Amino acid sequence: MTGSALEIAPFPGAAWQQALDAIALGGACAMQQSQSYGAVLGARGRRVARFEIRADGVRIGLVQMIGRRGMWLISRGPVFVPGCAEGLQRRALCHLARRPGLVLATPAAAVAGPGLIPLITARHHAIWSLRADPSALRKGLAGKWRNRLVAAERAGLRVCPEPEFDWILRADQAQQRARGYRALPADFTRDWAAQAPEDLIALRIEDATGARIAGVIVLRHGAGASYHIGWGGAQGRASGAHNLALWQTALMLRAQGVVQFDLGCVDGEAGAGRLHFKLGTGARAVSLGASLLALPI
Repeated sequence: MTGSALEIAPFPGAAWQQALDAIALGGACAMQQSQSYGAVLGARGRRVARFEIRADGVRIGLVQMIGRRGMWLISRGPVFVPGCAEGLQRRALCHLARRPGLVLATPAAAVAGPGLIPLITARHHAIWSLRADPSALRKGLAGKWRNRLVAAERAGLRVCPEPEFDWILRADQAQQRARGYRALPADFTRDWAAQAPEDLIALRIEDATGARIAGVIVLRHGAGASYHIGWGGAQGRASGAHNLALWQTALMLRAQGVVQFDLGCVDGEAGAGRLHFKLGTGARAVSLGASLLALPI
């Protein structure tokens, strides 16, 4: 189909998330292409444009673009049907670049060729499939990871819904300053709670005395979910609080129909400890495409 007639048109209707999940590889798309993400960025004053990509009249992809200051950003997209030829994906990106302004993209998978200028090397994310039954998921845990989970369960730690999650945001901001990294601003999380409250899962982890030792925020988007924020004090880190929180969250998400849990970046700058923690769940390290500038050719 690489020589097919390509057409890109505004997405028809409002059922963006359902359309994405219907074509996405694995049955779920990344948060950055989701309906809720677009709603949050739109509420924050960004331009949001959604398009359907067709080849010879057949839908082969969908893309959500975020506009800001003369640029259009495509994060973790476009979302193409499984098996879509790389040449067709390249043509689609160059076609999208015909819009006024620069188009910067981080595709969900590697794509290269004429008209695409790589800017930043590809990252890897830990993607945990939740399709297996709970017993199989537990068997898929790495031995040391499972041992820490068992220790947390035996210690009487509890994972509880946290309706007042601002303390997690403040703790995360302090953690960012201490470790020297930046993430999405706290107001992004608050706006998500305003736009899609049913799709924000905030949890606190308590020890046997009821003391708060860790907190987690997860964002759900259609049939996918993303680990958004995790904070733990010294006691939480020592007691396996995050193992327990992540395990119980995975079971909760699975029961709600989520099939894919994105645990975030696992590249070197994230640290070896985080790498082993995320992959210890049985998640796979999946390579994204390199970030690139698309040219209108």
